[in-house]
Amino acid sequence: MFHSYPKKLFTRTVDLYRERYEESLTATCRLFGVSRQVYYRAIHSRKRRQATAQKVIEMIKEIRIKQPRVGTRKLYHLLKGELMELGVGRGRLFSILKANHMLIEPKRGYHVTTDSHHWFRKHPNLIEEMTPVRPEQIWVSDITYVGNRDYPMYLALITDAYSKKIVGFNLSDSLKARGALKALKMAVKQRNYPNQPLIHHSDRGFQYCCDQYQQALKQNNLECSMTESYDPYANAVAERINGIIKHEFLLDYQLSLTDMNQLVRESINTYNRIRPHSSCQMKTPIEMHQQCEIEIKTYKMKKSSRSIPTTL
Repeated sequence: MFHSYPKKLFTRTVDLYRERYEESLTATCRLFGVSRQVYYRAIHSRKRRQATAQKVIEMIKEIRIKQPRVGTRKLYHLLKGELMELGVGRGRLFSILKANHMLIEPKRGYHVTTDSHHWFRKHPNLIEEMTPVRPEQIWVSDITYVGNRDYPMYLALITDAYSKKIVGFNLSDSLKARGALKALKMAVKQRNYPNQPLIHHSDRGFQYCCDQYQQALKQNNLECSMTESYDPYANAVAERINGIIKHEFLLDYQLSLTDMNQLVRESINTYNRIRPHSSCQMKTPIEMHQQCEIEIKTYKMKKSSRSIPTTL
């Protein structure tokens, strides 16, 4: 059986070690030309910075539950109030994310979904010199590949070029025209301004050129416009929205069509209602779609420039 250590002796031993530590610390500080006050202040400052960084990381993790790949600038906008209270600016936010390996690296991938080698009529480009100034002035459509190569799925999207709101979508395991038609039907059904003239713009894929799709456009009084080149920037808004949905919301899981469809619905709902856009003055698509006062950032390039269009 162990005997208890005498309390007085224990206290004296601790005091002795503390004195020796203080003497050693004083000598070390003197050696490096700093005072003990500066040393302790640096320790407390580092602890405060670490505590602040931990709070920031927890807030970011909470946001990335629904938006797994949202970028740093969007995070700063979403958390600006809380970050200001913590004394964290945008530069500090970048540093915290970089130190914790939480910066988003862009994904690159390419999968052909457009087949323009067909006998259907190809329509001229009506929006080449246009910049939308209101919701439901121009819709842009495209089909993008999601899932994986073992079980490919195709997402048809229709996006309002002004508000960047996804107004219609359909996920299928086929590149047939019925997916694009279902997306169009959803978009038409949910129109907020049905009496306003509206242009439907797309690439020259057979899904959009086929008789069924063209008939649906005419029935709903939508004017047809198509790209006239193979330049992906000719349909830049649609291409950019495709990239956001695929890469920010991780639509590359190995899921069944039913489960992927549910993930797509949740992702588009988050995209439309929560995610801010720099091209829309950091408004969400829903907010942008409810007004026509804000001037958007354009995707159009100067003829002498081949720079990447403005990010969302």
